[in-house]
Order: sequence, then C-alpha cells, then structure tokens
Amino acid sequence: MEKFFKLKENNTDIGTEITAGVTTFFAMSYILFVNPAVLSLTGMPFQAVFLATIIAAVIGTLVMGLFANVPYAQAPGMGLNAFFTYTVVKGLGYSFEEALAMVFLCGLINIFITVTSIRKLIIRSIPETLQHAIGGGIGIFVAYVGLKNAGLLSFTIEAKPVNGAVNGNSIVPALANFNNPAIILAVIGLVLTTTLVILNVRGGILIGILATTIIGIPMGVVDLSQVGNSSSSLGQSFKDLGTTFGAAFGSNGLLSLFSDSSKIPQVLMTILAFSLSDTFDTIGTFIGTGRRTGIFSKEDELALENSHGMRSKMDKALFADAIATSVGAVFGTSNTTTYVESAAGIGVGGRTGLTSVVVAILFLLSSFLAPFISIVPAQATAPALILVGIMMLSSFKEIEWSNLEEAVPAFFISIFMGICYSISYGIAAGFIFFVLVKVIKGKSKDVSPILWVVTGLFILNFVILAIL
Repeated sequence: MEKFFKLKENNTDIGTEITAGVTTFFAMSYILFVNPAVLSLTGMPFQAVFLATIIAAVIGTLVMGLFANVPYAQAPGMGLNAFFTYTVVKGLGYSFEEALAMVFLCGLINIFITVTSIRKLIIRSIPETLQHAIGGGIGIFVAYVGLKNAGLLSFTIEAKPVNGAVNGNSIVPALANFNNPAIILAVIGLVLTTTLVILNVRGGILIGILATTIIGIPMGVVDLSQVGNSSSSLGQSFKDLGTTFGAAFGSNGLLSLFSDSSKIPQVLMTILAFSLSDTFDTIGTFIGTGRRTGIFSKEDELALENSHGMRSKMDKALFADAIATSVGAVFGTSNTTTYVESAAGIGVGGRTGLTSVVVAILFLLSSFLAPFISIVPAQATAPALILVGIMMLSSFKEIEWSNLEEAVPAFFISIFMGICYSISYGIAAGFIFFVLVKVIKGKSKDVSPILWVVTGLFILNFVILAIL
C-alpha cells in the first residue's frame, strides 16, 4: 500500500488517509439523498437514482484514486442536477431519457478534450492571479455551503415598491433566529469543531462530525427511527434501476434527441452548457485545492505543460473526472463531477488516492447502510465545510488587491462563486472581466487565444440560457 500510493513521498500515512476519506464521505454523503430527490422530479424512480448515484460515485472515485492517485471524490454534481431537472426537462420539455443522452454526450466531449490535451491548454491559459482567485473563491463557496447547510442563514422575500406600487421583489439574506434545536446544534458543532482544529487535534474535523451527530440525538435533531426504515432496500433499488439503466440509448433517448432538426441547435447548446459547467467546476476544484496543498506539485505542473498522454497526476485526474460523467449517464444520473467537498478530507491531511479509495468503499457500503448514513445531519458536516473554506482563503494573499487590474477579475471570480452558488459561473464572470480589463488597458495581447475562446463560449452560453 505504501509503494502503490506513495504515502511517505506525500507526507502522509494510512491512518491520516482513512480519516480523510471518512471526513470527505460524510461531508458529501448528502448527495445520496438530495440527488434522487431532485432527479426523481423528472419521472425517474427515486431508488433507481439512489443506486445510480452510488455506482457513479464508486466508479468515478475509484478511478480517481487508483489511476490518478489523488484524494478527490466524485459524485453527481449539485447545480448540474438542478439544471438537468428544472431547465432541460421541466423548462425545455425534454424527457429524462433525452436529458441522460445529453449528459452521456457531454461526457464523451469531456473525454475528447482531455485525451487531446485541450483541457490542459485551458488550464495553462489561466493566469496565476486568477488561479489564486479561484482557490480563494472556492473557499468562499465551500464556507457559504457550510453556512447554508447549517441553517445559520435565513432568506426572506422583500417586496420592492417603485413609484408607489409593488412590481417586484428580492431575496434578502439574514442571520437566522437561534430558536430551534437544529440551528443550536449547528452552533454547538461549529464551536466544538473549531476548538478541535485550533488545538490541532488529529482527526478533529471527523471527531466534530461524529460528536455533533451524537449530541443531536437527545436534542431531537437526529432521528434514529430512520435506522429501521426499509424503504431504502437494496433489492428495490436494483429493481427500479432497470428503468434508468441504458435509458439514454433507447428510443426515447439518444434515438429521439436529434429526430427534430429544428431543435438540433438547442440540443447542441444544452450539451455545451452541461460541458462548460462540468469542466470548469472540476478545473476550479483542482486549481483551488491542489495548488495550495501541494497535491499537484510544481513538478507535476511542469509535466502537465510538457508531457503527452496520461503522465502527470493532473492528466490522470482530469481523465478520471471525464469518464465518470458518461458512466453515470449510462446508469441514470446527471453529470458526475469532482466534489469541492473533497477539500474537507484534504483539510485533515488527505494527500493520495487512498483517501479516494476509502470514500469509494464507504459509498459502496452505503448501498446497504443508507438508513445509518442518513442520520448524520447537515448541522454536523456544515462546520467542516466552514472551517475548510476559511483555510482556503489564504490563497487571496497572493493577489495584489491594490492593483485593480488584478483585483476586479479576482473579485468577480470569488464573490460570484458564492452569490451564484456555482464554481463555473464564478469562473465565467472572472474570465469575462479579465478580458474586459485587458481590452480597456490596451493589453489584449496578454489574453491567450484559449482564454478568448473560452470566454466567448461562456458569453454565448449566457445568451442562449437567457433566450431559452
């Protein structure tokens, strides 16, 4: 195991890697229940999506760990599943089979741009300042996810009077009232986990998750009755999986997707939207967590720039991410992507693919132990995300904030990630303003051709989404 994963070379050990894997798993285990809840609104059986989610996560994460030897976990992505359900199926009127076909094609595109080194060219085209902004921005995004999951924020709809009449409204965030056990538990968990981390207690984040879950039992937040719930039986999941497995290729899927020639432009742009979001969510996560922690070393970055094929860890990690989307679509789920919650495991010392293997094993076991996993409340994992987000903010110190030429694009990258609840939208905003600033300053030559193309695609994507 030491030789395969190169533990000493990466300054880690088996115990640390196992702790990191467990921490990452619990930080992202919510997807086991949230993803089926979202995708089942399209008509897909809940249990089928539940099992497809596990299969996609296990295969994608194992490839990431065994092939790339990096501590990242994969699963169907939040935001991408919402786009699948609310935009593609409910908004545009496609069947879930056709939507799965689009996801499968998106995966093939991602495999192509990875194998042909286009993805590497995209990464190399991103200026170092923007890479640091992406790292800090993901810190904001992760911390915001944690605050939201903890229930510490409330959102109210405020009417906006114009000329004496109310013609619109806005959503106003505010601090939640500490008047229910769930929020109180989240505060307890945050204080406890922060204390453990500041005192450098080994496995402090994982201990915080488990301890907060136990504290939540007498408080009534953790519902132990779910442990005996038989509705999540593995047999029922396999039975329902027949509805979604291979549905992307049937008469209602790929075969009907291009049958109406008038819809082909819309289909292609929808696939492009899937691909852009998936690609930049992944690139953002790798850059944001890998550069600061040394997972992707300077040597690896040089290998990425000069090598051909699958020689660097980044090459292999990008390939693992690319194939996971198509695999997930075959079984019946939306885009599978590298999870930003992997930062939780990295934050406790995960540095090799052994962390990913542990996550994959836990996902596999979750098919049998779903009721037990479901008792871990969001209030227990939220503090881990908040603290990891805080740690990642250190990337901001590399940005020259007094220089608006750097500060403006960095601001839009980092802030938009949280406000728009999307890594890829934050990157899109930052790229657009980077190009705009360079044009205004008469430095258009500083923008690489790849960045011009990617920025143009982002703008086109926004235009198409506005029209749709």
